[in-house]
Amino acid sequence: MHKVFIDGSAGTTGLKILDRLSDRKDISLIILPEEQRKDLSARKQAINSCDVAFLCLPDAAAIEAVSLVENPNVKIIDTSTAHRTNEKWTYGFPELKGMFDAIKNSNRIANPGCHASGFISLINPLIDAGFISKDIALTCFSITGYTGGGKKMIAEYESADKPRLYDAPRQYALPQKHKHLPEIQSVCGLNNAPIFCPIVSDYDCGMEVTVPLFAKDLKGSVEDIKSVYKNLYTGSVVKYIDTADESGFLSANSMKGKDGMEISVFGNEERILLVSRFDNLGKGASGAAIQNMNILLGVDETTGLAL
Repeated sequence: MHKVFIDGSAGTTGLKILDRLSDRKDISLIILPEEQRKDLSARKQAINSCDVAFLCLPDAAAIEAVSLVENPNVKIIDTSTAHRTNEKWTYGFPELKGMFDAIKNSNRIANPGCHASGFISLINPLIDAGFISKDIALTCFSITGYTGGGKKMIAEYESADKPRLYDAPRQYALPQKHKHLPEIQSVCGLNNAPIFCPIVSDYDCGMEVTVPLFAKDLKGSVEDIKSVYKNLYTGSVVKYIDTADESGFLSANSMKGKDGMEISVFGNEERILLVSRFDNLGKGASGAAIQNMNILLGVDETTGLAL
């Protein structure tokens, strides 16, 4: 029986992980009483008593939690942004080349950000294959459901008194300083951060990340891109889908409630659209965290996932 502790189980991602692990027969959850949830001594004891600890905390609190670890056998999965560009941590996207084994042999996993997961799933393989240059200047727009904004945003969108402006999609991170940009640039090895346009819309779950490419910037063809994705994404979590459009449309909530990810290529021989669709709370958060935990524990990576 594997012992698991969720530090920060009251947040959106923590609650989702807690709910999903509660029925696992191979998992014993360490749960602190409400009055000890923020007690440093109690948290320290829990972290050092478990096999795997999920950190579902703000960045500063996640760094503090890591400093509490004294047991060298404890494996940490941090869902914050605190360690995603730290070279001593393993980036938790197992479908990328060589990453499954890296995760399996690590005890410090940085769980990817939701927007970043979509972008990296599309661009990292093309950089790795040499089809696009690390010097390329890219643009990305990403549509997400409001649950990605945490408890405060969820309450705002689900309020009977929500502002009229919330009825329409809203673009944010306008100064181009989104917190996922450092990991996007680092994991892909890009010399330039992309122009990134995240958009939150009035539905709960689902994410659609699109990266446009001009064929002139590609060292290869559209079919070459498809071949890269087909050859890399051969598992059951991330898949390449040839016919993903819905009568000329593409819904951002098609993967709601699932932990998988669908990769597709659209456009024509001159202008290409790379698209990644998934649930922002699934492969974009708790689903990815559970997949990483499964790999660390040596069980089938899809155990407990909704695919």
